[in-house]
Amino acid sequence: MTLSELHGSGRLAASYPLVRGLLAELDDGELERAGRLLSRLDPDEVLRAHPSTPVVAVAVTGHRTLGPLLAPLTAELARHGMLVRARLSDFDAYVFDLGDPKSALYEARPDLVLCVLDPDTVFDEVPVPWTAEDAERALDAMVARVRDLAVAFGGRTGATLVLNTLPLPRRFTAQLVDHRSRARLGAAWRRANARLLELGDEIPSVIALDLDPLLAEGVPAEDVRLGRYARTGLSPALLARYAREVGHLARHLTGRTKKALVCDLDGTLWGGVLGDDGQEGIELGEGLRGEAFTAFQNVVRQLGSQGVLLAVASKNDPGPVQEALREHPGMALRPDDFVQVTANWRAKPDNLRDLARDLNIGVDSFVFADDSAYECGLVRHTLPEVAVVRLDEEPARHIERLLRDGWFDTRELNAEDRARPARYREEKDRHTFLSSFDSVADYLSELDVRVRLAPVTGAGISRAAQLTLRTNQFHTGMLRCQAPQVSEAASGPATRVLGIHSGDRFGDNGMVGVVFTRRAGDTVHIDNFVLSCRVFSRGIETACLSAVLSDARAAGARAVEAVYRPGPKNSAVRAFYPDHGFTVTGEEDGVLTFRHDLSDPAGIVAPPPHIRFTESLEESR
Repeated sequence: MTLSELHGSGRLAASYPLVRGLLAELDDGELERAGRLLSRLDPDEVLRAHPSTPVVAVAVTGHRTLGPLLAPLTAELARHGMLVRARLSDFDAYVFDLGDPKSALYEARPDLVLCVLDPDTVFDEVPVPWTAEDAERALDAMVARVRDLAVAFGGRTGATLVLNTLPLPRRFTAQLVDHRSRARLGAAWRRANARLLELGDEIPSVIALDLDPLLAEGVPAEDVRLGRYARTGLSPALLARYAREVGHLARHLTGRTKKALVCDLDGTLWGGVLGDDGQEGIELGEGLRGEAFTAFQNVVRQLGSQGVLLAVASKNDPGPVQEALREHPGMALRPDDFVQVTANWRAKPDNLRDLARDLNIGVDSFVFADDSAYECGLVRHTLPEVAVVRLDEEPARHIERLLRDGWFDTRELNAEDRARPARYREEKDRHTFLSSFDSVADYLSELDVRVRLAPVTGAGISRAAQLTLRTNQFHTGMLRCQAPQVSEAASGPATRVLGIHSGDRFGDNGMVGVVFTRRAGDTVHIDNFVLSCRVFSRGIETACLSAVLSDARAAGARAVEAVYRPGPKNSAVRAFYPDHGFTVTGEEDGVLTFRHDLSDPAGIVAPPPHIRFTESLEESR
């Protein structure tokens, strides 16, 4: 079944979950055609059939014509299982759109605002004839204008504003006949682009996309005929690649960032077949192909250093695999780089399911990389939630294929990210420790679980936002928050953001959860309660809820109210509040509201006896 066949039969909306798989192997031209078809699809029709489908509201504004961006944008979000509600602004409307809080852009309440900048954003302000100095003044004015607009936008909305660097086409530099002037223009242009990129550090609501890496791959900056006659600023090919980068960002904002990279070995991390060729015969480290495989391993290791969980799923005997990983001189990856190495002769989908269970994450957190078309097809068919990277017999292309879709892209990297692999290795030690006890109660008693529940400040803002974006199972309110929104809630007079930190005899888990509360009169509202899957089933959620209830009562509140919003994976926490003494007060469209009367302190559930608080909420006030 193809996309065109689904559309022609009127079943495209009803079959929308199939779209991701249908788009997975399309080339750029096919994807463009698919985007044009999908852009005619009514998101509401899809939502009626599949109400849990993530929807991203995107407003597109800029200096020139941007209609050609909508089709690739629709296709890129569909590739990741999302829907887009797009609003396209008028020609050259970005100053009004971002500067006027009463504009239609603000009224649309977008999640993402794409302010697409192009070279004519500058050169339309340059007189004729012009000099390098004229262009430099226009560049400075443009950057200052964009910065002012971004600051104002960030203060008015919780949306993310996406800016981009500007290409410098030769049709402008060549108008300067002396090389010194061309060099001056190039230097000024690069300084302006650097300032645009730095706005992402200065203004929390801003993401700045660097277009230079895309141009370096040979993507044309502009189409001169479309630029002249259709008034486009960037080429359709560049807008399509821009849309791909936005798709990666949207995937992250909807909590769909991948967490683990699972690699095959033979033909993937090294050349040859270990079982046939032996350790001495595999291609790795020496020769042109061997160097290519080592280069690929270095990229995999680089990803692992930034918090991506690395694992192996290979059809091999385990002994030779471990020996090769430990001893082969060309190996960039060693056993300690992986959270798990699985080498056996079982079907790879079965091994992926077991790995997900062992790591306590969903299979939809996996990226699976393999050179075998059969294995890739089997995983894609059996586990459609897994992102499959199909490699081939040319190792020089492995890096490009792995990085093409930015599976692990995140808005900001923090210390918790870098420590993640070590945390999961500690988790394996906990499972081994558990197996030595006859009961879970005895295990928890000896685990020495320590919890700190305290207001989030400073560097913790980023981590708290990340937890709301990446946690899908224990997530009661399903509120995805960016760092500016967390910061606003953390500093509000009636709102609090409480970070949950945990540790035990095996190590410090860092910030593993966050609770958003809001005081209204004599009632405290729990707007969101998020807990990482890494620390499930240890009583931490009960201990923290008990602390919130006790603290609310001590502060004079008469009741605590809470909410549960259904998401695609959080059904397990639907009963969380009723199980802890809350009563249901309402239900609408699956959203449940609860209330806990604080008049009787005995009605507050006690924290589990094996939990030890290292800091109380009263101490942190």
